[in-house]
Amino acid sequence: MLFHDLFRHEPNQRRIAAGDFLFRAGDPGDALYVLLEGHARVLVGERAVDEVEAGAILGEMSLVERLPHSASVLAVSDCTFAAIDEKRFHILIAQTPHFATEVMRIMAHRLRATNQLLQQE
Repeated sequence: MLFHDLFRHEPNQRRIAAGDFLFRAGDPGDALYVLLEGHARVLVGERAVDEVEAGAILGEMSLVERLPHSASVLAVSDCTFAAIDEKRFHILIAQTPHFATEVMRIMAHRLRATNQLLQQE
């Protein structure tokens, strides 16, 4: 699913300059974000754990769990993100059940990648 196309016209967009953070670990997590344009890096502590481009979903764990962010997202280039709050998230799931499956796939993929990182240590 091409998330950046699905969310290109979302009214709640955030532009983040290269070198700035979309959010930091510990910040409140009241939305998930879809990267519409640019390149970003996901950091756990000082360690880069993922590099993402347009179409990536970020912050989904905090939205689902209603807990602060567990990682930070740094804009490597100028970025545009669509912010999806909990109400909009529920509407999307109701209208597009495949969206929920895609979010779960992304979360599962990240868990597997984290497991691999831990096994390498």
